[in-house]
Amino acid sequence: MNKETYLGVDVAPLTYKQVIKEITQRIDQNEQSTVIAVNPEKIMKSQSDETLRGLINGSTFQIPDGVGVLLASKLKGGQIHSRVTGVEMMGYLLHLAEQKSLRVFFYGAKEEVVTKAIENIQHDYPNIIVAGYENGYEQDNNKIITHIQESEADMLFVALGSPKQELWIRDHKDQLPVKVFQGVGGSFDVYAGNVERAPEFFRNNGLEWLYRLIKEPKRFKRQLALPKFLFTILKSK
Repeated sequence: MNKETYLGVDVAPLTYKQVIKEITQRIDQNEQSTVIAVNPEKIMKSQSDETLRGLINGSTFQIPDGVGVLLASKLKGGQIHSRVTGVEMMGYLLHLAEQKSLRVFFYGAKEEVVTKAIENIQHDYPNIIVAGYENGYEQDNNKIITHIQESEADMLFVALGSPKQELWIRDHKDQLPVKVFQGVGGSFDVYAGNVERAPEFFRNNGLEWLYRLIKEPKRFKRQLALPKFLFTILKSK
């Protein structure tokens, strides 16, 4: 696929449905796929972190999660016309797993969070096959690997925070039978009902960042990555 590049970071100009179509084709061809959400904060951090930049660019699908990436594409005359958020991408993948009877494994977060998330997911996707789970506090990495191997999982969601989750996927994917990997950050908290998503108005108008800032003013420092990113893009333009 043709990818757009912003400050040395690749982004795939695909919609949810296009990503799912390509992942489905790759599953049929017995190929592994990795999905990583890209936002201005990650792109700016990657300017001084070559490992992070390599993790992003080495993934199969770099989805444009963040209104800043959408705006940058518009400024550059690119083809990214809508956001593809990590949490909603997870929902599309869960739907795919249910449709194709794929076995799903969940790794990360606190015990009570991951188990509640699975409970709610099974309610929303009654035919989904949960292959197993491990919480994010299990210290025995060999045990985790063995558990996933024995589960014969086709799809793996890793919620360890970025870039730890992407590093874990990169380091272990060749040992696993999994065909689809996604690092999902705090998405287990969303599915568990512990974190409320922004109202539809904010999401549809690219203002989710503003809603989060209103709810959590301490995020202000992190949100500065957005204007810094756009200013840098404008300078490079």
